[in-house]
Order: sequence, then structure tokens, then C-alpha cells
Amino acid sequence: MKIAVIDDEKITIKSSDDIKLNGQKGAVVKVLGCGLCGSDIVKFKEKISPNGTVLGHEIVAEIVEINSSTGFKAGDKIVTSHHIPCGKCIFCMSGNVSMCKHFKNTNIIPGGFSEYVFLSEEHLENVAHLLPENMDEIEGSFYEPLGCCVRAVHRANLVKNSTVLVVGLGSIGILMAQALKAHGMNVIGCDLIDERVELLKSLGLEAINSSDFDKTKKYIFNKTDNYGVDAVFMTSGADRAIDFALKMVRNGGKILVFASTPKNFGYPNNEIYYRELTILGSYSPAPSDLAESLELLKTGRVKVKGLSTVYDFDMIDKAFDDTISNKILKAYIKIS
Repeated sequence: MKIAVIDDEKITIKSSDDIKLNGQKGAVVKVLGCGLCGSDIVKFKEKISPNGTVLGHEIVAEIVEINSSTGFKAGDKIVTSHHIPCGKCIFCMSGNVSMCKHFKNTNIIPGGFSEYVFLSEEHLENVAHLLPENMDEIEGSFYEPLGCCVRAVHRANLVKNSTVLVVGLGSIGILMAQALKAHGMNVIGCDLIDERVELLKSLGLEAINSSDFDKTKKYIFNKTDNYGVDAVFMTSGADRAIDFALKMVRNGGKILVFASTPKNFGYPNNEIYYRELTILGSYSPAPSDLAESLELLKTGRVKVKGLSTVYDFDMIDKAFDDTISNKILKAYIKIS
């Protein structure tokens, strides 16, 4: 079978041995397509993952071989995630499932940018679902990233009708804004790129270009009786976005961090203390968040059509390049 691996400064397609069940529980699935996640880009650019690594986890697949006690069968088209929490450790019991050791150690094998992958019985039991009939494969690839956004909304624990500013309208920002709206929040999105601002507006949400700070602050404060927003969701990975968020959030408000930043700057201790701010992070979803994500997609409460640019498998290196250079919003790698 073919796999796409990290090969120094590029992604290269190579041949690998076919995957076989050999009597073990689980399934071999043919990957129909896989979304390119921002975390894949970070692992590649920052050389976090070594050469030979197969990235990718936002898969839509068809079961070709299965030995399972679940109701899945060969021929089923499914969506799945890659990590499964144990449900028993201190992290799981405290609601921090993505910190669970078992969660971090479970994965699809060898990775989503592969013609075939192995899914364990745990994957089938906990995070795999049939692809709804009213959804196409590209829409299905948003199942996992939207699940991450759903988790972030839950972790923020906001009062309904809170005013939330989403900073950064890449694909995750677009998903996050819609997830917040679906949970009853008043959402304002902002970005430096007009096309992304207009895209969010076309989805029925409020959005502004934030390149002019004074103009943006006046707009936000006029909208919030001069208090600032109740919460800021940081889906931008820019260092300067930290100071921007601090100036837009009201005293007593929350900042939800959903992106890493190059210089790894922190939030000022005294700002947090004197203003009673809550700064919290959110990372990966629990199975319940993923189930809710699929329902939001299935019912059309979150719309994703047109967000992805499709690349054939042999063009995956270009998909990485185009994503890194901001030529596209989101890449979908069509594999089968």
C-alpha cells in the first residue's frame, strides 16, 4: 500500500506492507480521504515528528476487513477519531480526557495519510460512526476537528447569550464560531484577511477585519456596552493576538486558548489577578464531544461545504505547501 511520510523538508509517498488483521479484534479500513490538520502542519514544520512518520487523523474510510463485536460490517463508510480515553484515570475523572495517558498512546495505524489503516476494537466501540447518508466524504472529514471545537465550547462553560469574540478565522475559527452559535452564544469573528471575514458572514455570523486596532476596539466596545466581550476564543496562532485578546475581553471574562504560538508568550500574571480573568486551554475531544459534532454536521447546524480544497494523494506535498503559505483555508487529501 502507499503511505505519505515526513521526508526532511517534504512529504513523500512511499510503499509499505499491506495491513492485515491476522485474527486480532478491530478493522482494516480503506481511507477515502483525510483532512490536513493544523497540528499536522506544526509537527511537520517544527520537526516535532521524525522522518518516516505518517501524519493525518481526520479520516473518512470504508471498512474492508473486520473482526468486531460492534455492529459495523465490511462495506460500511465511517468517520473516526484517533484517540480514546481510558475513562478511569485522574484526568478522565476530572474531565481532562486529552491528558489521559491511554488517550495519548492510542492512535490509528499507521496514520491517516495512508491507503489503509488499522482501527482497534476500542476505536470502533468509542469514536467510530457510520457516515450519515446526507453527508459526503469531505463533510465527514470535519467530524474530528469540529469535535475539538465542541469540547472547547463545553470547557469554557459560558452563560447562554454570552458575547464571544473568535480571533482567527482559519478553518478551525470558522468551525468554532459556528459551534459557539449552535450553543446559544452571540458570536463575533475577526481576522486580518477580508475573504475569511466575508466567509463567516456568508454563514450568517457577524465578522470584522481586525487589522485596524482602534477601529476594532471601538466596534467591540460599542457592541458590549463598553465592557468588552465575555470571552475570547483564541484560534489564531499569532503572538500578538495575546495582547489583542486581553484588550478585548471584559474584566472577569474568559480567554480560551486553542492554538500554540511561535514564541510561546504567556498571559501577564497581574492582568489575570487584578482583572479576575480566566485563562484556559482546550485540546482534543472526548467521545461524547465527537458524537455531538457528528449531529451538528448531520443536521446542518454547522456548515462546512466549500471550506476544503481537494488534492489527490500524489499532490499531498503541495497541499502542505499551500496550507503553510495561506493559499487555502483547508486541505482535503483524496486517497481512494
